[in-house]
Amino acid sequence: MNFHNRDVKLSRLCNEALDEPIDDAERAVMIASAAEKLEELFDILRIDHQNDHNTRDTPQRVAKMFVEEILQGRYTAPPRITEFENARAYDHLIITGPIELRSMCAHHLMPIYGHAYVGILPSAEGKIIGLSKYDRIVDYFASRLQIQEELVKQIGDYIVEMTKPRGLAVRISAVHMCKTQRGVRSSHRSRMVNTCFWGDLAASSELKSEFLNECIALDRAGSE
Repeated sequence: MNFHNRDVKLSRLCNEALDEPIDDAERAVMIASAAEKLEELFDILRIDHQNDHNTRDTPQRVAKMFVEEILQGRYTAPPRITEFENARAYDHLIITGPIELRSMCAHHLMPIYGHAYVGILPSAEGKIIGLSKYDRIVDYFASRLQIQEELVKQIGDYIVEMTKPRGLAVRISAVHMCKTQRGVRSSHRSRMVNTCFWGDLAASSELKSEFLNECIALDRAGSE
């Protein structure tokens, strides 16, 4: 595939996955093409990437980092969901977190980092999934250019679609370096927090309070 002359139909919104995962050959071409463009950017910024030992290989390194790490959620398949029988018909709230979250701001290409919390209200007749899968789902959707308002909904919509719980809650608390490293240069203590609810968790103020209180407790325990 020639990424210099690609069909615009292959493009997707910054926080969407491509229709199909890319293979190793496509990945190599993408990295090489991106590295060439980064070399052009360095030329425009008057950064010597040919003779300076510090930046000689930087365009290649950065291109590989974007494709294989920062944006890998765009180019790979979603994590496989391992289901288990809900043998004891457990139907109370399950909360997991803090889940490490690392993403990249779509507005300024600056890191977003923090934690996610997921609350699941399983169906007594349904199935449950392994706890590690929630970490993988968070990482999958975070590994794209994101804004936090959309990331929290993408995570929750996917879990609801794949597991069909009675209720779900997703909460993210994160630092945005587009605010701490530029602009107002605020303290790294400044965070953005947002929460979305689905199903019975959206309808019950009691369940919402239980989830939020447990998030506070988990956050406090994680900081000790």
